[in-house]
Amino acid sequence: MFRGGMLRRWWAKLRAIGGDDRGMTTAEYAVGTLAACALAAVLYKVVTSGPVQALLRSTLERAINVQF
Repeated sequence: MFRGGMLRRWWAKLRAIGGDDRGMTTAEYAVGTLAACALAAVLYKVVTSGPVQALLRSTLERAINVQF
């Protein structure tokens, strides 16, 4: 019981330290959404580039033509 009480007090102190920051505000959502869109655009450009498409195509062709 002593350990459980200590753990509860420690957890309460830990929660009190960050208790005021319980999620993102609207500005943080906007910045997070913008960052996610930028990352998606970069990944799209990388995946649709010629060398990456050739690599993906050759990998898929090798996977399809595997001899069992």
